[in-house]
Amino acid sequence: MPQDQRIAIPSPGFGLGLRPVHYPDFLARRQPVEWMEIISENYMVPGGRPMATLDRIRADYPIVMHGVSLSIGSDEPLDHIYLSALKALAERVEPLWISDHLCWTGIDAHNSHDLLPLPYDAPTLQCVVDNIGRVQDYLGRRILIENPSSYVSFRASDRSEWDFLAEMAERADCLLLLDVNNIYVSARNHGFDPLDYLSGLPAGRIQQIHLAGHSDMGDYVIDTHDAAVCDAVWDIYARAIAMVGPVATMIERDDDIPPLPTLLSELQRARELAQAALEPVGG
Repeated sequence: MPQDQRIAIPSPGFGLGLRPVHYPDFLARRQPVEWMEIISENYMVPGGRPMATLDRIRADYPIVMHGVSLSIGSDEPLDHIYLSALKALAERVEPLWISDHLCWTGIDAHNSHDLLPLPYDAPTLQCVVDNIGRVQDYLGRRILIENPSSYVSFRASDRSEWDFLAEMAERADCLLLLDVNNIYVSARNHGFDPLDYLSGLPAGRIQQIHLAGHSDMGDYVIDTHDAAVCDAVWDIYARAIAMVGPVATMIERDDDIPPLPTLLSELQRARELAQAALEPVGG
């Protein structure tokens, strides 16, 4: 992994995705979590219980915002109504950072509510870089772009996903959200080496890491966020931390959500693996 200058801010530690089923746990007492990630779109409607609850929780935990509808890969004009709501939420929540995905999500103002894939070629790269620049100018901050899980490839692609991400991050002057589970899913689906992926990214621009579970269908793997992190993903995570250094890490769970203590146990495993990965050889 290129050892470039560190641009990402220092790691705030280990976090969890805030989900409504766990609201009572976080309102009742302080939990062993250093920060929390919210799904931006869930809080972009003024008022209501979610925002009232978030206001109480963010008094105790730093918050980061993670979106699913920015559609940074679309060649249509950016949705300025969406961007205005995103900026208003950021001004209220004061997040450590804001992230979204390397994808597009719809056409003609229709949101597919899915993270749709892109070809990795020069025209797409220019489109993505331009869009990131517009978003960062509007928000007045760098954003994070997350690597996708991948199930198809395009004949038009003339470079690897990691080469695309690396050049995108440098040209757009943005940061990266490294989803380790997505690397594993895509590596299984397309037959590449996850370590080639890691070594091709600009280490100094990796701000955050996602860890999650998936569904293994045998011939292919689907990113479902409905299971515990598997051993193979933990192994890639340990290698990533050894290569990059300490990076803000969280467990992402969106379906079949277990009781909070189960996720806290997974988060503790991340802490222990990160500590071991950062120990000097023979230490």
